[in-house]
Amino acid sequence: MPRTPLQQWTLSLPRVTKRGIAVLLDSVLCVVTVWLALCLRLESWVTLEGRYWWPVGASVLLAIPLFVRHGLYRAVFRYAGWNAMRAVIQAMALYALGFGLVFTVIGLRDVPRSIGIIQPMLLLLAAGGLRTLGRYWLGGLYRQALRQAKGPHVLIYGAGRAGQQLAAALGNDSAQQLLGFLDDDERLHGQSLDGRPVYSPAQLATLVPKLGLTDVLLAMPSASRQRRIQILEQLRQYPLRVRTLPGVADLVSGRVTFSDIRELDIEDLLGRPPVTPDDDLLRRHITGKVVLVTGAGGSIGSELCRQILRAGPSHLLLTELSEYALYQICDELEQAQASVDPARRVTLVPLLASAQDPARMSTIMATWRPHTVYHAAAYKHVPLVEHNPVEGVQNNVWGTWTCADAAARHGVRNFVLISTDKAVRPTNTMGASKRLAEMVLQAMAATHPDTCFCMVRFGNVLGSSGSVVPLFRRQIHAGGPVTVTHPDITRYFMTIEEASQLVIQAAALARGGDVFVLDMGEPVRILDLARRMVELSGLKVRDEQHADGDIELRFTGLRPGEKLFEELLIGNNPQPTAHPRIMKAHEDHMPWASLAPQLALLQGHLTDHDVVAVRAMLERLVPDFHPSSGIVDWVHVATPA
Repeated sequence: MPRTPLQQWTLSLPRVTKRGIAVLLDSVLCVVTVWLALCLRLESWVTLEGRYWWPVGASVLLAIPLFVRHGLYRAVFRYAGWNAMRAVIQAMALYALGFGLVFTVIGLRDVPRSIGIIQPMLLLLAAGGLRTLGRYWLGGLYRQALRQAKGPHVLIYGAGRAGQQLAAALGNDSAQQLLGFLDDDERLHGQSLDGRPVYSPAQLATLVPKLGLTDVLLAMPSASRQRRIQILEQLRQYPLRVRTLPGVADLVSGRVTFSDIRELDIEDLLGRPPVTPDDDLLRRHITGKVVLVTGAGGSIGSELCRQILRAGPSHLLLTELSEYALYQICDELEQAQASVDPARRVTLVPLLASAQDPARMSTIMATWRPHTVYHAAAYKHVPLVEHNPVEGVQNNVWGTWTCADAAARHGVRNFVLISTDKAVRPTNTMGASKRLAEMVLQAMAATHPDTCFCMVRFGNVLGSSGSVVPLFRRQIHAGGPVTVTHPDITRYFMTIEEASQLVIQAAALARGGDVFVLDMGEPVRILDLARRMVELSGLKVRDEQHADGDIELRFTGLRPGEKLFEELLIGNNPQPTAHPRIMKAHEDHMPWASLAPQLALLQGHLTDHDVVAVRAMLERLVPDFHPSSGIVDWVHVATPA
């Protein structure tokens, strides 16, 4: 709303002049309220003359100094709030005492005593009303004009309770211009909530240019994921930044605040409606038992720890090589238990340890005798492992063998390897090392029947270290470009929470030597993911068809060892399990008698840092390993021929 010429003129006056006007207005109010009090008392219109000027003069001479003393003329009218009104009330209380003492208690001939009571009340209403009017006229309209000129123009999608609470929170935020609601309920269309119109989502095409919309806030915490996906797909076609409230389970306080608004989770676009976890499977190998997680500070390891903690083990052993990562996850878990009855708290044992250290892992398992081990310690970043292959194989293969051997020797009942889809027909060292780690457990399952070995294979998890989602988000915030390796590259995605829950449930279904594969849904084209993230940030992709776009998508080429398409199964014969999202694969492997000497030979090459021999052995032991590039180990490449 544009400012009127009178508003513009008033706001442009010097501060001293504006204070002078305020004093003059208060003086006029003193005169008017004395006259009005006399009229009310005498029940007729009177003329200010004779002794009636005494209360007029006394009112001005008493009120103005008190108002000055209480800082009423230091406050800026357009920002006047409760503190300013409190100052008015305090000043008027003293004024009423003084004015009432003179004209009611002492009295003045021919001046009604009741004037000393009526006039202060009228002056309080008038002075307070004047400042309220000034706040609205010079402040409310002014701030509204600023918001409309500069601030985000916002619609809330969802006119339910959460939307209305969010609207109330936004009402106190001068940086946001809330213009109304969007809702699917046709009965609300054309109606008004708290003075704000409710629109149909079908009107967005006209509302965006008409209202200058920039943002949509999703206030539908109880909506299904499928419905949220439909809404987001609808909003993608408009240049709108989309933000959201967390799910209804997270809004436990029942009160929505502006701080609850967060950036859109890309899981809303990629995820499928989750299957409710089977509580019996989640607790079967955890509740009341000693559980160990290797790599506890990593993305998957830390989420496994959170899920395990909720299932109530007696002890949770956290092994991690990184001191900082171990401190972080242990501190988080301790905070999560702060409000739990001490008698029911899980004993947390943070242990600095390398999965490659046989003595350390053996000592840990001999001391606590864990019932279940979740082995998440691994190097998973494809290009890094490709450039450091010896360390990758040492950690992923030797580390798995070390932990599995210690588990078998010390009576661990269940051993679960966290594997990857990159182990299927691998084209890189990381995938080959994880497939060989799977083969180690498959072979050991036949020779160590007292320990149930299994492995769970899945693809990318959203939000993990190295995930493209946080990378794309950083690049968008920086103004681009968003880097994609290849226009046709696809990946499977799953939320880290769902993946961890499924790992735990799959382990509960194991009988020994099982290779479980999680249902990851349909693979996602990374280029489409990048485009969606740009568009749902309220920006446009800049390409040949849209030269005026905001964010460039730049192709960088496949990195060493990287595949265009990932797979989850080596064969084509997956078997269903009791869980709809968990399949069981049948994968061929070498018997332990044949594999063990090969592993010993491989360990010798690892000790010698013989990169060429390590690559050759991986190709021999993992028949489906077909490297997509030559050896790119940094040391090997830098060493003179």
